[in-house]
Amino acid sequence: MAGPRPKPSLEKKALVVQPALAYHLYKPREQTSWRPWGGFHSEADINAEVNRIEKELQALSSKAEFPVTFKPVAHVRNEAEAAALCGQPADVMLIYGANSGGETIEKLISPDRHNLVFVRHKSGPVYLWYETTHCRLLRKTVDEYGQPGLDPSDVVVDEYGDVLWRLRSLYALNNTVGSRIVCIGGASGWGAGGQKAPELAANLWKMDLVNVTYEDLGARLQAARADAERVQRCEAEAAAYLKTPGTHLKTDAGFVSRAFLLTEVFEDIMAEAKAQAITVNSCMGTIMPISETTACLPLSLLNDAGAMAFCESDFVVIPSGVLLHHIASMPVFLQDPTYPHHGVITLAHCTAPRKMDGKNLEEAYILTHFESDYGAAPKVNMRIGETVTVIDPDFEDQRWIGFRGTIQDNPFLDICRSQVDVAIEGDCDRLARDMRGFHWMLSYGDHLKETGYALRKVGIGWYNLSADKTIEA
Repeated sequence: MAGPRPKPSLEKKALVVQPALAYHLYKPREQTSWRPWGGFHSEADINAEVNRIEKELQALSSKAEFPVTFKPVAHVRNEAEAAALCGQPADVMLIYGANSGGETIEKLISPDRHNLVFVRHKSGPVYLWYETTHCRLLRKTVDEYGQPGLDPSDVVVDEYGDVLWRLRSLYALNNTVGSRIVCIGGASGWGAGGQKAPELAANLWKMDLVNVTYEDLGARLQAARADAERVQRCEAEAAAYLKTPGTHLKTDAGFVSRAFLLTEVFEDIMAEAKAQAITVNSCMGTIMPISETTACLPLSLLNDAGAMAFCESDFVVIPSGVLLHHIASMPVFLQDPTYPHHGVITLAHCTAPRKMDGKNLEEAYILTHFESDYGAAPKVNMRIGETVTVIDPDFEDQRWIGFRGTIQDNPFLDICRSQVDVAIEGDCDRLARDMRGFHWMLSYGDHLKETGYALRKVGIGWYNLSADKTIEA
């Protein structure tokens, strides 16, 4: 092949944040209340606060493992300045409620973007809106909430760690909503309950589902096989992969080299579609005679490379995988759940990534795909003792369930090749009663707060089993 081979772009959209300090300098008046709460009485106080915020945001940016851009801190002294700033482009308006009037802050908030309000209790001069955010801004001096674009979960007091995890969630949402996904063999959904899943993905998540037929895939593979240089390169890459530490070949090496060729063809398609994600429909049958291998190892390799690759084209669960991938900044594992019992559940599938932490290859046995006893599929031995996030989406995108767990074992049962026993942190019996949908999603780390916050923004309810906490849509 002449020239460099096209690769799908893995560049993510940075989250753009506009910080705004809302304040007013009040003048003394005789024999009357003339100033509200708050430690801001001069321009020097305001300048010191802006400097403090800029340093805090610089420190916050250095801690973020996702791309985030903070615009300069805007001085907002009145409604006109607030309205003008609100019209400027940004993904998040980060409002510092120092001591301005309520009308000024209201003008900063648009329901068409994400909004956060930060107030100080002990982290600096106390803010007026530490007192009045709930009663005046959120509730408008009545008992019902009445501020479009803001709810109690969008308010942070003092702690920048609480700002960071919210921004992480909004970054993930920003990269999930509207994302483009290549669907080999079309988009689908598991079971009778999943028939509307592609429609929900397109409407609720605004996903662009790019259909690629098996006829197209077959023609591409035929051309790839006819390219001797390409075949030779894929055979060399497969051989090098099998020599990586912790890799054990237990199937025919030809399945592996053909899996590398299939991976390249998938990458070609993704690059042409300008997509960072791919899924394969009918992957337990239709693809095998076309590729003379299975899609299991290619999907694993694509995930390890930083893309998103899912089997079965099940759009009941795929949105959760895209969201969790962006929240965790790590590959995710789409799997079949079993029956939860005695505080443990086995999760298994044949397409697990090996770089579950985003960096290091876990030990893996390259076997056949279990149900067909054909092709190449990784049995990934995940890290014992690792904390994981597990998500169970429902068929209708009404309420997802999530829990934190710990990997206990990598058994070798006669089931899908990559399999983990996960200790459930939460009420195992309730999980057995409340399970919905079918496929689940797993990642290393604890990402429950971020997931629940993101789901609220798109109108999906969330039950955090580990905290026994429900967030209504």
